[in-house]
Amino acid sequence: MTAGDVVTAVLLPAGAAFCAVGALGVLRFPDLLTRLHAATKPQTIGLLLVLAGAAPQAGSVAAATPLLLVAVFQLLTAPVAAQTIGAAAYRAGALDRTALTVDDPGPEP
Repeated sequence: MTAGDVVTAVLLPAGAAFCAVGALGVLRFPDLLTRLHAATKPQTIGLLLVLAGAAPQAGSVAAATPLLLVAVFQLLTAPVAAQTIGAAAYRAGALDRTALTVDDPGPEP
């Protein structure tokens, strides 16, 4: 068993666990914003761990390059998609506004 096999054996189940927890959060959380959080944060980390676990098995840097591209694309698109969906839901009034917290700086001097 090589070092790459050990890295893969650790990272793939860890990534799968993160993805499973994220999927469970999407099913169990009560409202759109918490579900959106569960759909983006742990899923992104889970995918990155799975990609990092698959990279040692690729055999060469050229074969692992697409994995890096997938990781970069995920890191760029997941936050933008989550913010866009959350903003659209807020504008459409699909959120329970009583559950939202306002970070009010207080009165101006």
